[in-house]
Amino acid sequence: MSIPFRLQQIDHIVLRVRDVAVMQAFYCDVLGCSVERDQAEIGLLQLRAGSSLIDLVPVDGKLGRMGGAAPGAEGRNLDHLCLRVDPFDRDAIVAHLRSHGARLGDFGARYGAEGKGPSQYLFDPEDNMVELKGPPA
Repeated sequence: MSIPFRLQQIDHIVLRVRDVAVMQAFYCDVLGCSVERDQAEIGLLQLRAGSSLIDLVPVDGKLGRMGGAAPGAEGRNLDHLCLRVDPFDRDAIVAHLRSHGARLGDFGARYGAEGKGPSQYLFDPEDNMVELKGPPA
């Protein structure tokens, strides 16, 4: 039996977080997301990231309590989140991230949805790894 649909893109990712305000500031002020919806009654803040969403769920909220312990040194709820960016000017990106105090990870050419291209790792305030991915080389 064939699959009755075609995958298009990542729709959203959900991050369980300890401090929603700090994480909102990072994803909006540093990476350029915007607030899409705030459903405080269930503990869900949805941020627009291009055509996708990044959902922030506080670990002490209604939804967050269902996921167990908060992310920390003993384990994470995610390996990394990759955001496609354009243009990819590494010097400008690094200068911007450093001006916001972001902790940088490795830079390299990595394979992604569109092929191999430039990639800069960084870490959000709760140590989730984020990859900023440029166009294929």
